[in-house]
This record gives sequence, C-alpha cells and structure tokens, in this order.
Amino acid sequence: MTLASPQRAFSAERQRSVAEALLAVLPPHCVLSRAEDTRPYECDGLAAYRQPPMIVTLPETEAQVVAALNVCRQLEVPIVPRGAGTGLSGGAMPIADGVVISTARLNRIVRMDANSRTAVVQPGVRNLAISEAAAPYGLYYAPDPSSQIACTIGGNVAENSGGVHCLKYGLTIHNVLRVRMATIEGDVVELGGESLDAPGLDLLAAFIGSEGMLGIVTEVTVKLVPKPAVARVIMASFGDVVTGGNAVAHVIAAGIIPAGLEMMDQTSSRMVEPFVKAGYDTDAAAILLCEADGTAEEVDEEIARMTAVLEAAGAGAILVSNSEQERLRFWSGRKNAFPAAGRISPDYYCMDGTIPRKHLAKVLTGIAQMEVKFGLRCANVFHAGDGNLHPLILFDANKPDEFHRAEAFGAEILALCVEVGGTITGEHGVGIEKIDSMCVQFKPAELEAFFALKRAFDPPMLLNPDKAIPTLNRCAEFGKMHVSGGVLPHAGLPRF
Repeated sequence: MTLASPQRAFSAERQRSVAEALLAVLPPHCVLSRAEDTRPYECDGLAAYRQPPMIVTLPETEAQVVAALNVCRQLEVPIVPRGAGTGLSGGAMPIADGVVISTARLNRIVRMDANSRTAVVQPGVRNLAISEAAAPYGLYYAPDPSSQIACTIGGNVAENSGGVHCLKYGLTIHNVLRVRMATIEGDVVELGGESLDAPGLDLLAAFIGSEGMLGIVTEVTVKLVPKPAVARVIMASFGDVVTGGNAVAHVIAAGIIPAGLEMMDQTSSRMVEPFVKAGYDTDAAAILLCEADGTAEEVDEEIARMTAVLEAAGAGAILVSNSEQERLRFWSGRKNAFPAAGRISPDYYCMDGTIPRKHLAKVLTGIAQMEVKFGLRCANVFHAGDGNLHPLILFDANKPDEFHRAEAFGAEILALCVEVGGTITGEHGVGIEKIDSMCVQFKPAELEAFFALKRAFDPPMLLNPDKAIPTLNRCAEFGKMHVSGGVLPHAGLPRF
C-alpha cells in the first residue's frame, strides 16, 4: 500500500533543467534521470519507506562531487548523500524533488601504511575490503557491522557504525583519524588529521554520525589494528533472558572487556540455527557469545575468568570454540540473524536503541510484555556488552494494520530505552525511522542546538533535509498523534 507523499513532486521541466545543469559538469553516464534508472535508489535498508528521486548522480572523483553540490546549491535542489544503501533508518531515502549523490564509484584504496597502521580510502570502499587489503600486513579494520561485506566506509562514517567487536575496539568514531569532506558551498575541508591530535575544535567528532546532513565524505583515514594471534569464543546458555542479561553486567563488573559480547534469545537462535547450523543451543532461553582475543596466554586466562563468572551468574551450559573454524561458525549465526528472520516471517522491522547494561533484564522483560500488547513476535539479538539492542519485530505487511503495529511496537521500545537512561539509537542512526522518537529524548532547546550546528555547516539547509532532527512543530504534532496500542510514527510518509 502506498500512502500519499507529503513531499513536493517535481515537474518534468524542473527535472530537465536540473539534469541539463548536472550534465554540464558531469559525464552522461554519471547522471540518471529515467524512472527505470532511478528506481533502484528509492530506499535504503529500511525498505518499508520508499521515494523515487528526481535525479541520481554517480560522481567518480572528488571534483565531480563538488561540481554536483555547486549545481544543487545554485538551483536550490535538496540533496541526499548515499553510500551502499545498507542503512536501516531511512537516512538515504530520497527527497521527491531532490538529487541523490552516490559515492559508490569513489571506491579506491588510496594508501595502505603498515608502519603508521593507517589506511586512506575513498568513501565507496567496502568495510570488509579494508581488512582484506590490510591482511598481508597482519592488520585489519576493527569496526565490523553485520553488513560489512557490502556497506561502505562513507556510510559507516555517516552512521557511526559499530559491530560485534565494538565493545573492545570501539565504533567508527574511535577508528577514524581524518575525514576529507565537501561542503554545500563546494569547499573541500579536512577534519581531524593523521596524528593523534589535530589543532582547533574537534569537528571530526561532530561530523561522524551526522547522517549526511553536514557534508559529503570524499576520503577517510582509518586506524588499523594488529590481527590477534588467537581468538576463541564462549557460547553460554541460560534458562531465561533475565539471567542472561544479568550475566552481561557480571562480566563487565569483573573487569573483563571481551572482544565481543553478544546475546541472542531463543526466538533468534531458533530462526538462525536451521539457516547456518552454527551449533546454537536452541533449548536455551538465551545464549551469550563472549570472545577473547590476544596472545594464547592472554586468551586462555580470559576464557577461564569469563567461564567462572558465567557459571556463577547461572549459565546452564558452556561451550568454548576449539578452532578458528568453530569460532567463525559461532559468529556466523549472529552475523546472519537479520537474513534468517526471513525464514520465519514475511517481514521484519529492525530497531536500534542503547541502554545501560544494568537495565538489560528490565528492558528485555518489557519487550516480552510488548509482544503480548501488540500481538507480534520479537527476536532479540544485540550487542550486549555495550547495551546496543537490535530487536527484530516480526510481522506480515500483507495483513491489515500489522506494519502499523510493528512501528508502534518499535516506538515503545525506544521510549523504554530513554526511560531507563539510554538513547534511541546506537549505530543505525535516526534518519526518518526515529525522527519522532527524537521528540521523546530531547528538549526543544537541545533540538535547536542541533539545528544550529547544521546551519553552521549547511546554511541553505539542502543536505538531507527533514531527516534526523525534528522541528518543534513536528514534535508538537507528534504529541497529539496517539492511537490505541501506541504512538503512530511517520504519518503521511510514502510507504510501500
């Protein structure tokens, strides 16, 4: 079902004039305007919301990115930056009368420096490709989102992506030294630097995670880390999710920082196991995957310490990987949790919120109660170590009202995250998906501060408009939009 779009439609004359201006500065194969060519860009990984763009540009050089920005600024055309389109919050959904600027063709590894343990890459380079190029030097790029085989470093910068190893090695913001970006004025600016510190304000931290609202990435310098000599994983089973959630807090309280600490509930493990045969305990109400890496001696010691803590916390069974093949098999289930959801449900809605670890049990119990309230199943699979939740709400879009209930379910999960002192996103960003939930988390003065930062970078407000930061009027309207069973987000957005 398609709902009417609140966005302005474009006229054929407007499309033609913008296309002609872009073709004057870009090669013909870098400008797409026919409907059959632009349709593949109508959404990102949040496929429930779609909007075909007026025009798509595929610049191949930094100079072409700048040229496209200049045309759009001069003609007052909204711009949506796009990487690989794997984002899950609608951040790359086009504007109806706007231009998509894709950085997919800027996909060159500029320099690999083993001595400084850095790599300079263009934004279209895939996350996993960096580690593959660094492997001969015994190095790799630590952030590893589940989509790392396809997602690009430019998109990772825009969303501040993480992954299963972010507990020990950090998010994108902790692994990027420098970003070269093009502003709406057509200037090329470097934020950060290749040393440990850079002069001036820390604008790099403001830019990473800004969801394409401040500028377009053209080059990134990332940190590389040595590949551990040994890595092993513990799979611990628990009789209930509360005990499993509390065990996470016990591990951290013991002063242990695992390389990865992930949790999956029974719904998740049962949907994954037939798909990848990871060896999961499908009788357990919850399983924890706890990884130790380092030298053989360090790993043996950490595995022993974690095993003791998990047993004391109530683990019913503990299995430790005995080979690299087995370790990768354990992780394969976690990495494939999202696609495996398609085996048990026609559709799923992946949420993303972060909470203090001490409230894991409370929030998981709350989600179980919401399953009853909204009449929908939810598979919980998440980065337990840093409290970054990824509930997968299962629904059937062909059944009346199920997607609406899934949205309301997700909004209520995010409200609970805020209630316990957490936040509405950990690594997926706000985009269009959580823009109304921003009204729950932030006060009017805080939202205005966000707009002030955006105006400083983007005075005409053309870069990814109407994303991530809600207007005060929107928040006022959001407060009035309640339905039985929850809050109705995204009223009026184009939905397929």
